[in-house]
Amino acid sequence: MTKAGHLQTKAHSMATEPRKRLGRGLDALLGDYAPKPAPVAVASNDGSGNDHADRKVVPLGFIHPNPRNPRTTFAQDDLDDLAISIQAHGMVQPIVVRPVPGKQDYYEIIAGERRWRAAQKAGLHDVPVTLLDVSDNEALELAIVENVQRSDLNPVEEALGYNALIEEFSYSQADLGARIGKSRVHVTNTLRLLKLPRDVIDYVRAGALSAGHARALINVAEASALAARVIERGLSVRETEKLTRAPKPPAAARAAPEKGADTRALEQELEARLGLKLDIRHKLDGKGEVRIAYQSLEQLEAVCRKLRG
Repeated sequence: MTKAGHLQTKAHSMATEPRKRLGRGLDALLGDYAPKPAPVAVASNDGSGNDHADRKVVPLGFIHPNPRNPRTTFAQDDLDDLAISIQAHGMVQPIVVRPVPGKQDYYEIIAGERRWRAAQKAGLHDVPVTLLDVSDNEALELAIVENVQRSDLNPVEEALGYNALIEEFSYSQADLGARIGKSRVHVTNTLRLLKLPRDVIDYVRAGALSAGHARALINVAEASALAARVIERGLSVRETEKLTRAPKPPAAARAAPEKGADTRALEQELEARLGLKLDIRHKLDGKGEVRIAYQSLEQLEAVCRKLRG
């Protein structure tokens, strides 16, 4: 079987198997809204060579992405593979769209932007659609459900989608969880990711940190520095949690005032005597240290001779 055929078979099995990851799946939500027949009904030209006369199709140019779609990341390799599959076998699953009031021949995607993008790559002119008449919040809700079902959203995109429903359409966390088939705890924990610093959020969005790693860093004062350390060391979630609970040295031992003119002058005098870079560090508790940098064992021996004097 060709790569395209394998992908299409896999896609078809995913489309037909029962949805188990959500208590209330996309199919159930779609059942709440009676699909309307698309106003354009033409012979399908989906690249398969088969006549799907029972399908409603619209020109691809009439379909536009939803600016509220929580999913913003589309892997180009995946799109290329899906485009190959569509060219070989056609589009198995219709794109779910809604008409936009006041715009002629303009349909906004509710679910299926990835298929829409792949159809463009595949050179399709017409695509099958399911047309729904839903409000803004219902469209966003459906988009979130479809992407969460397919695990297409990264945790940050999921959190931003939940936040949009809460902020713009006055959903409570409990109502939102019940509506999309997730527990209130899951919704709350996902939303908490948005409290992280911007650079840590970007790590999660890029997949460098998991949601578990990120939750361990919430409300941690040095979250950005710790996140970079977690990535560098490849720490597990449990190791990250231990890292955030590690005792911190007293502030007096950590902080140091700016060097005064006398300190800098002393450094320069000693550097001239030793011929090496030297660093004097004072701490707030009156203690401190002197660091001498050497580049070879010969330089170290020279320092030792001078100290022994």
